[in-house]
Formats: sequence, structure tokens, C-alpha cells
Amino acid sequence: MKRAYYSSSINEFMHKSEYEIFGEITSNDQFSTEDLQKNTWKKEIEILKRELAHFQEGHLLFEYTIPRIGNRIDNVVLYKGIVFLLEFKVGENAYPSYAVDQVTDYALDLNCFHKESHNKLLVPILICTNAQNTQTDISVMKENILNTYCCNEFGIGEYIKGVIYKYRRTDFDYHQWINSIYMPTPTIIEAAQALYMGHNVEDISRNDASAKNLNQTTKAINEIIDYSKENNKKSICFITGVPGAGKTLAGLNIAIERQKVDEDEHAVFLSGNGPLVDVLQEALCRDDVKRNGAKKADALRKAKEFIQIIHHFRDDAISVNSPPVERVTIFDEAQRAWDEPNLSDFMKRKKGVLDFNMSEPEFLISILNRHEGWATIVCLIGGGQEINKGEAAGIAGWFDSLKNNYPNWDVYISDKITDEEYAKDNDISEMTKGLNVHIVEDLHLAVSLRSFRSENVSAFVKALLDVDKETARTLYHQFNNDYPICITRDLQKAKQWVKDKAKGTQRYGLTASSGAKRLRKYGIWVQNKIDAPVWFLNDKDDVRSSFYLEETATEFDIQGLELDWSIVCWDANLRFNDNEFEYYNFTGTKWNNVRKEDNVLYLKNAYRVLLTRARQGFIIFIPTGDENDKTMLPDYYDGVYNYLKDIGIEEVGSPYNFV
Repeated sequence: MKRAYYSSSINEFMHKSEYEIFGEITSNDQFSTEDLQKNTWKKEIEILKRELAHFQEGHLLFEYTIPRIGNRIDNVVLYKGIVFLLEFKVGENAYPSYAVDQVTDYALDLNCFHKESHNKLLVPILICTNAQNTQTDISVMKENILNTYCCNEFGIGEYIKGVIYKYRRTDFDYHQWINSIYMPTPTIIEAAQALYMGHNVEDISRNDASAKNLNQTTKAINEIIDYSKENNKKSICFITGVPGAGKTLAGLNIAIERQKVDEDEHAVFLSGNGPLVDVLQEALCRDDVKRNGAKKADALRKAKEFIQIIHHFRDDAISVNSPPVERVTIFDEAQRAWDEPNLSDFMKRKKGVLDFNMSEPEFLISILNRHEGWATIVCLIGGGQEINKGEAAGIAGWFDSLKNNYPNWDVYISDKITDEEYAKDNDISEMTKGLNVHIVEDLHLAVSLRSFRSENVSAFVKALLDVDKETARTLYHQFNNDYPICITRDLQKAKQWVKDKAKGTQRYGLTASSGAKRLRKYGIWVQNKIDAPVWFLNDKDDVRSSFYLEETATEFDIQGLELDWSIVCWDANLRFNDNEFEYYNFTGTKWNNVRKEDNVLYLKNAYRVLLTRARQGFIIFIPTGDENDKTMLPDYYDGVYNYLKDIGIEEVGSPYNFV
């Protein structure tokens, strides 16, 4: 597919007839565009012939494609070393905010992910043809990006002249820009939508030398599945990776690639993370309705076949002995699978199954083991992500189940599975003793893609929570210019900070641990459950969305998902004194020490999750406390504040005292 539907020098564009240009655009349109769009193209040609009439050099593009999710920029004008991005709204007599965000997003996307745009001046322009013209106001949004300029059809040429007069830039090779490498890191929601639409994982993932290409992991898994299929083997693979490295993306990609219904091969992506499943199902459903005109009920049913909550898959298998239709199953966050005591107790209390005595790994393996011939399980393993009762066993439960019940299964692991983050205190050689184990290096994803501005963020968060001050201090100073992290004791300043940082449709929101119960005094009420699909997907004008900064997402709501910018609200459940963290929970009217090792781990990991959710930066709000409230004494908060200051984290605003 060509990057643009039409590409020529401005001089050539001026000398070609409108009919010739229109014919070339439509001939490159793969989607049999409707008459409304065709009429828009005709109007754009007419306007640009007039507005660019005095520009004898430069290059013009129609419908330039952004590969990440298939969006196309109406027009790109490459002129005097500057990149002008034009979005037309033909017939529009106002400047709607969604349209301003749309062209702003184009500039942000190119600045971050389009290699040849990294050091170019990007100028977004919104043209609403019938609107009142605005005054020429040239202002900077951020380095190398101007604020979006709004004008009618007669204001384009004058504004471009004004920009090139103010900014003198070195000219560049236009064809090199047009064919630039694109290195995106989409959100998990964007990635799911793109893969669901038929994009290849190579189109939507980074492929620069510093990142492990997700395609390598997908290829390794596909080779294992093909071998298992050809040789009637049952296999289980463990993909490891740091937070945000793309494990879920890899799993979604595998689930789609192995959905080969014509070969009687079915695959499903399973997760125990309810909010993640709800958000992805709703996102795929909305996208299907928008792009294909599908009925919402049909679209949602289709999405639920592809992505399922693991408990539903498990429950469906309890009452039958037959194998599931799927031969390939992908389990997200597999290290969080329940151990035998907790799953058995749940099944007895909630499902009325009195004689159930298996762990979740054992039961899930047993379901796939019902198949005659081959089957493959893909387990996605994260480090430091256990946040719920019964999850602390980590990956040991999977290997115990294999050793005790399924020793004939082929087992594939990465060479990093021995790291403490995954193996905990277990000896991996002892865990895998007697099993048919194969080590495949490509089953580990080592680089965080979530925080695309800095691959050191997850390492920084680990050092911070492990009280490794020197490492945390060093890492912070390495990335803070590109990935800002700040602290404040004023919640209003925190809210203003994320609003000022976010541009276009970049999403921001309030987050706090589920145990942060005393933050209710500041309007942060973690016991009020958010509607995850609404909070993560709805627009700025919806009071229930993350943008309103009224509803707070906890670690249970946001694990596996992400924001561009976040506020992490820190309560007295995690304090810092005498150079170590102290762990508490709030019950009734007082704080109680957390002493049980598993519960300490869950609380520590809750903050790990919160501190690794932002793609572009975050601010930490730490209350000053209240001397007149014994549940919020200043000492409960000052230790953490001083610790973070000691690491070197910058403070925003002056202290705010609650009244």
C-alpha cells in the first residue's frame, strides 16, 4: 500500500488538472470511498490550488497514512524544511474541539513515532471551510510542535507564509520523510483494535534496535504451536517480560493469528483481569460498530468470543468432560492464577462445587489436556504484579501441576524465568526437574514499551520500592527531561499539572491504591467502583471518564491498562520511616500493621502497578496530613515525601494544608 493516495511536488500539482489529480487519488483508494469523501477531495483540490498558487517549491500529499491504527492525514505540505499537517472539515462553520484534537494528535503521533519527524517543526492546521477566519496567532505547543491553528478555506496560504517567515528551517529530502520508518508504541486498546482489524504486529510495534521486536516472540510461539500440531504434542509456553513490555500485545497477536477456523483451529485470549477484559471487549465492539456499521449486540458477541474472562472459561468446563473448541489458549498474567486453597474455597462458596480440590493452573491444564492430539497453552508472566489474595505462589503452581499430573507436556521457558521477579524464592531447576523443558530466549520481552520515552521507568520504580536510593536517583536524572515525574502536596496543582501536560486526546486520570481509604478526605474515594470501559474510553465531556478527575481508578481497575499521564495519590497505607517502608491497612477507625508476608507483597505491588501505568509521565500527590485527625497525622505522610525528595524528584507547587 502506498503511504499516500497522491504525492507530487507543489509545482506539478499546480500544472495538473483537477480531474487528473482526483483520478489518481481515487485509484489509490482501496476502500471504495463514498461520494461524500469524493466530493471533499474535489473541494480540497480546488482550495489548495488557490492557496498554494504562489508556492513554487515544496511537496504535497493527500491522505498520508499513519500506520499505527490506519488513520490518514488529509494533506501534508512539506515546505521550506517545515511539515504542515492539514485537516479539512468541508462545510463546517465552527471549530469543533474533536477536530482540533484530531489534527493535534497527528502532530504528537508523528513527533513521537515517525523517525524523520523527530527533529522537524510540525504545524497542525484545522480548516473548517465555512467558519469565521481567526487572527494569525503563531504559538508553540511544545518543542518542535506549534499549537493547532484554525482557519477557513481562505486562511491557509497566509498562515503558512507567516510560519516560514518566523521559523527558518533547513530543507530536507521530502521522499525520505514520506517513506520514513514508523516506530509506534500503541496503547493496549489501540493495539487490540489494530490487530482485530487485520494489521500485523510489525505495523504497530517498535522495531528499532533498542527494543525486542514483538514479531520475534510471535514467531517463536507460532513455531512451537506448529511443531505441536504436526507432532500431536501438548505444549505450554511461558512468556516473561518487564511491566509494559508488550506481553499482552504478544498474547493478543497470537490469539488472532491462530484463529484458523477453516483448519478447525480456534484460539482465545483469557484474562482474570475483569476491567481489562471489559475495556478491550467494549473497545473492539465500539470500533466494529464505527468502522463496519455492525449492530452493537453482534459486535460485542464477536469480541467476547475472542477475549474472555478466565473465570467464565473455567466455569464452562466444570459441568462437562469434553474438550473446549479452542486448541490454543493464551492466559494473561498467568503468575496471578489462584492456588488450590483459594480456588477450592471460592468454588465451594460461590459455585457450590463441594469436591473441588485443584489449583487454577492444574484445572486449566486439565481442560486443554482433554483434547486428543495437540494443544498449546501460552502463559504470559509478569514480574511483581500479584495484587490479590491467593496469587503469591507465582509461577510455581504451574510447574507443580505439570510435574504432578502432566509430565509428558513439552515446556518452553525463557532464559530470564530464573530472575527473582518471576521465580520468587523458588529454584527453577528444582521446579522443572523431570519435565521436558526447552529454553527459548525469544520468549522474554526485556524492554518496556508503555513508557516509550524511557525504558528505565520500570527499573526506577523497582529501585524506589526496594529502597535502592542510589539506583533510583541515577535513573530518575537520566530520564526526567523526557519522562517527567513530579511530586506535590496540593491535589489541585496535581490536577492542573496533568491537564497542562496532556495534548490532543492524550488521556489522564486519578489513581490510588485500593487501601487508600483516608484520601476520601480529599475527594479521592477508592471504595467507589469505577465503570472501567466508561472511565478509559469515554470522551472529555463525560463526567464519568478519567478526564474529569473525579473518579479514582485503583490497582485492580488499571492493571494491564494505561494512561498517558496519571496522578498517583499516596496514602498512609504505605509509609516510610527509618529508611524502610511500613505497611498498613485501614479498618474501622484506625490503621493496623500489615505483617503477613503475602499481604505486604500485595500492597507493595499495588503501588508498583500504579507507578508503572503512565506512558508519558506522572505526578505523585502526598497529603500534608492533619494534626487534628489521628488517622491522618503529618508524620504518616512526611516520611514518604522526604524520601522522594531525597531521591531528587522535583516538587510542583507549595504545600497545601487541608482545611
